Amino acid sequence: MDIQKALAELKKSDPRMGCLIDEFGPPEFNPISNYYESLVRSIVYQQLSGKAAATIYGRFKGLVNSKSYPKPKDVLVISHETLRSVGLSNQKATYIQDLSGKWDRGEVNLSNVDSMSDEEISTELIKVKGIGQWTADMFLMFTLVRPDVFPLGDLGIQKGFMGLNKMDRLPTPKEMETSAELWRPYRTFAAWYLWKIVDGPFEW
Repeated sequence: MDIQKALAELKKSDPRMGCLIDEFGPPEFNPISNYYESLVRSIVYQQLSGKAAATIYGRFKGLVNSKSYPKPKDVLVISHETLRSVGLSNQKATYIQDLSGKWDRGEVNLSNVDSMSDEEISTELIKVKGIGQWTADMFLMFTLVRPDVFPLGDLGIQKGFMGLNKMDRLPTPKEMETSAELWRPYRTFAAWYLWKIVDGPFEW
């Protein structure tokens, strides 16, 4: 993906974005090739501070005696209690087991991901317990680096939008969706700058 082209187009379509690009510099996006790994990690990190999540995630990976990342079949033989023992909540242990089972059985299929639309990918991911539209959006943005994703349900994006537009309240989804049309087809990058207005992008 040509990030410089995307930023040039954003500057042209919205001078406010130009100011943010000049202030914060170009965003960093590094595609992740192991989709299963990315989704497991996203489940572990949900609603936790980065430090706490990293500790639990490290313990989780240590449950499998392998130099490579655990495969779904490796995780499926780990008991629920053992998953809980590394610090995972009951719900997260269930989510990881559900993801591993569906992935192993081919019920979540991203083998043709390059030819799938963002909506088709989201539909596949949301089959898994614990994965909703927000997680699907983050996967599209930070794992696949799809250029035109705009997570309306993200609080950081909402606060950034509020700051950009000098609003005294959080915007409605409709207000955000309408205004973000200005940033198509590079809404992923616009979203990154909205995060930066608040406190920087979260760790995916």
